[in-house]
Amino acid sequence: MGNIVAIVGRPNVGKSTLFNRLVGMRQAIVDETAGVTRDRIYGKSDWNGKEFSVIDTGGYAVNTEDVFEAEIRKQALIAIDEADVILFMVDVACGVTDFDAEIAKILRMSGKRVLLVANKVDNAQRIFAAADFYALGLGDPWSVSSINGSGTGELLDALVADFHTEVAYDQPATPNIAIVGKPNVGKSSLANALLEEERNIVTEIAGTTRDSISTKYNKFGFDFNLIDTAGMRKKNKVTDDLEFYSGMRAVRAIEHADVCVLMIDASAGVEAQDMSIFHIIEKNRKGCVIVANKWDLVENKDSNTMKYHREAIARKIAPFSDVPVIFTSVINKQRIFDVLQAAAKVCENRRRKVPASKLNELMLEEIRNYPPPAVKGKYVKIKYIAQLPTPAPAFAFFCNLPQYIKEPYKRFLENRLRGLFDFTGAPVSVVFRQK
Repeated sequence: MGNIVAIVGRPNVGKSTLFNRLVGMRQAIVDETAGVTRDRIYGKSDWNGKEFSVIDTGGYAVNTEDVFEAEIRKQALIAIDEADVILFMVDVACGVTDFDAEIAKILRMSGKRVLLVANKVDNAQRIFAAADFYALGLGDPWSVSSINGSGTGELLDALVADFHTEVAYDQPATPNIAIVGKPNVGKSSLANALLEEERNIVTEIAGTTRDSISTKYNKFGFDFNLIDTAGMRKKNKVTDDLEFYSGMRAVRAIEHADVCVLMIDASAGVEAQDMSIFHIIEKNRKGCVIVANKWDLVENKDSNTMKYHREAIARKIAPFSDVPVIFTSVINKQRIFDVLQAAAKVCENRRRKVPASKLNELMLEEIRNYPPPAVKGKYVKIKYIAQLPTPAPAFAFFCNLPQYIKEPYKRFLENRLRGLFDFTGAPVSVVFRQK
């Protein structure tokens, strides 16, 4: 499974800047004001072919003196509990502070692998200042400047040294199906209805489920592990450490799942937080089934209401819109069995291996009928296609000029693969390689 890396440290030491550099985009807001990070905490990164997840715990501290230290302590404890490796960031410009010493003390006692990152080392004098952090008792500080990237290569080499490159992949015998979504959309109620027992506590209060609960499901010819996760909500709505901790647990459940059942509130439609969770599922190359629950609360339904809602959901989640959508009322036990059937089918689609002869025969004909457009008078010729040995469907197209194939043609090939071989609900990757 993938490794989780947490970036911890007091506010305004540059955690979000490093996070953005690692995930390769401006995903977290960066500002001079301490504690700006609120909603985006999760990203995917890879270095030298080794993939890992990055969690930015920044901005969790409340900037008032009496609760400041307690909040920082909570943040460090959460990261220790859930992460595999911790990047502890300190600021060379400020030197060692009491808060740094407090976090270092917790990290030393944790027994987890910790890399001490001395940030804002952007001139020669500051390299010597970084030596002050030996006092924290966490070994050699890694001198970096997250704003201009100096030193981050060496840091990443050290970070991924113990990570495994996942080349061969053995499908687990029993697939994992995770029920995910924001709080109070009916995840635990669905799990209870499927299991036909009150396994998980259900209340009117959003966020009752704090942990990810896994149960073996073996009925009606289905055999899988059903995981009910805690609801994930926007970070500025996270009011206590337990809920932030639950969000990290849910992220880990997605990473360990084969198929994710994303539950949304049918009466509210697809909201920003639903999209955040959908993108985590997509980034992790997991199968997806969308369950629009509370269908009984949608008013003035007619024969076209379901079609209208399905199209609205597809528009929101585009371009990966080839996802089954099931409209349920868990409280009335309406269409809940359809969720199981859809999840089982998506799991089968995600594991599908297409014979090389059939793949080349059908796809090369599609390519002959609609070849890649010429670029600067040069013609791209695709000679051969191979399915890669990855957990989710991935295909390599071998051609003479891979650099000239643009996104629209890539999308066309993905859609033809979906149409010919039925990869509904499964993410499909298309890569181009030099013949």
